[in-house]
Amino acid sequence: MSMNARHRAPSPLRGRAPLAGVVVVLVALAFSVTGFSSASFSARTVNPVGTVTAASDWTPPSVAVTAPAGGSVTGTATIAATASDAESGVAQVVLQHQAADASSWTTLCTDTTAPYSCSWDTRTGATPDGPYDLRAVATDKAGHTTISEPVRTYVANTFAIVLAPLGEALTGTVTASMSVYNAGLAIGSPRFEYSPAGTNKWTRACTGSLFINTTTTCSWSTTTVPDGTYDVRAAIDTLAGTRYSTVQTDVLVDNTKPAVTMTDPGTPLSGTRTFSATATDAGSGVETVELQYSQGTIGTWKTLCTVTSAPWSCRYDTTALTGGTYSFRAVATDAVGLQSTSAAVANRVVDNTVSSVSLADPGQYLTGTVTLTAAANASAGIASVGIQRAPAGGSTWTDVCTDTTAPYTCAFDTKSVGDGSYDLRAQLVDTRGTITTSAVVGARLVDNSPVRALDVQSANGGGTVGRVDNGDTVTFTYSEKLDLATVVGGWDGTARAVTVRLRDGNLVGGGAKDDTIDVTGANLGAVNLKADYVKSGKTVQWAGSMTATTVTVGASTRTVVTVKIGAVTSGSGLRTVTSAATMTWTPSASAADLSGQKCSTAPAVETGTADRDF
Repeated sequence: MSMNARHRAPSPLRGRAPLAGVVVVLVALAFSVTGFSSASFSARTVNPVGTVTAASDWTPPSVAVTAPAGGSVTGTATIAATASDAESGVAQVVLQHQAADASSWTTLCTDTTAPYSCSWDTRTGATPDGPYDLRAVATDKAGHTTISEPVRTYVANTFAIVLAPLGEALTGTVTASMSVYNAGLAIGSPRFEYSPAGTNKWTRACTGSLFINTTTTCSWSTTTVPDGTYDVRAAIDTLAGTRYSTVQTDVLVDNTKPAVTMTDPGTPLSGTRTFSATATDAGSGVETVELQYSQGTIGTWKTLCTVTSAPWSCRYDTTALTGGTYSFRAVATDAVGLQSTSAAVANRVVDNTVSSVSLADPGQYLTGTVTLTAAANASAGIASVGIQRAPAGGSTWTDVCTDTTAPYTCAFDTKSVGDGSYDLRAQLVDTRGTITTSAVVGARLVDNSPVRALDVQSANGGGTVGRVDNGDTVTFTYSEKLDLATVVGGWDGTARAVTVRLRDGNLVGGGAKDDTIDVTGANLGAVNLKADYVKSGKTVQWAGSMTATTVTVGASTRTVVTVKIGAVTSGSGLRTVTSAATMTWTPSASAADLSGQKCSTAPAVETGTADRDF
């Protein structure tokens, strides 16, 4: 039954017993369901026996701030937002502002009726001229809340020069747009300047024309400077001296194409095969790798697959290709759009008249029951496909299962073998009895330690959604109750000051979307955020606090460690993420339970719907 449905009151002729039964069922459900929703219950039917209530709204409202015209505000400005909720309706919209990229929002007003707006007196001492972020927080009548994306504006009540945001990474020739407000004191033209990040050594890059209106532009060829990070600003001379815009820090200049190499897929090729490439980019990072093929003499290239994260590989069924000679290559694109194409791997033959079999990689860590999958092809027909295991590097193979129909899969109960490293392979037997053996998927770790990472979650503490801010939290859930002294010496779980560190993925051997957060000095391991929360090559640290609690789920007692992020203590380059991702936590083997059993290092993937984690 839909929880959004409204129930019709029962007829008195039908008696009261059926409704009482419904109430009993609802009570039973309340005690048996482990999850819950925060939706309020507002649609209800009442009779003398009891009350049945149904949730009328499970969906949060939508909300957006209206960007001020011209990108700036003066005097008393009207700040507006749009909000809607098709179910229970919008209860209120709170409009807020903060200094650009800060972490402390100030409420302008709360409006309960559309159109949602309020007046902002920008001339108060609390809002000196400069850039500001605006946002709206909408709450519906069921209690669901949505925070809008922030909008950037500039408060300009006195003479000011403003440089429009250039972006976080630049390549080639870029246009700098500079606006001058209340320009009565100006005696020259606006100019654009750059400095190697943090050095305060400024160089003029270009000058705008003598302005008639308030905005002018000039072009900067970034190829005239070495790749790296720069601070940029606009400047103008006045009768009262030189005025400068707010500095945009840590702008990356990247004019170097990524490096990419196509991995030789071998020959002949048949059935489903893994195609892969290696790709690196020390600047803005590799964004995508497209694996391509061309039939016969190299000519028209077509796409095998496009991969958005390392490892740059995909599985492809070559039976979709006609038999013959092929070439393969990879095209890597970095975050600023620069592309490189690998050398072609030529003269590789696709021949699906011969038998072939391959085993899909089940992952580095194998825990519990794992599904193993093989792909097979045989012109004579397939009698069976078997999947086998052997100790890593060994030659004694043991059958895991045999399957006679596609898809060729089996359930591998890893608890039936000891923890350790194993090789895996598949064997095809065709209808003539000919055996074909796949390549080995080597050194996969069976790890069924009872102490392991179960889940990792993060929460926004009221700051900008998609940005790591003061007040945000990261929560680590273990499968067992830990000896907390193995996490930090002498720790008993009470609040403890810690340092939280966020590093760009390129610094930890990953890519731009492998930014990693950890707690220095604590044996918690590291969390790959699977998104780009900090600029290329940057590290940011915060003061934080760490607490631990014990929770009981069924017969299991578990430790939950919560890390709360505080104020930034060092570093810069934070970004706001706009797309959802799923974090992966790799725990430390140094943590142990009360009996001294070490924690498994098998990663835990964030459960629930993918989201912007902070």
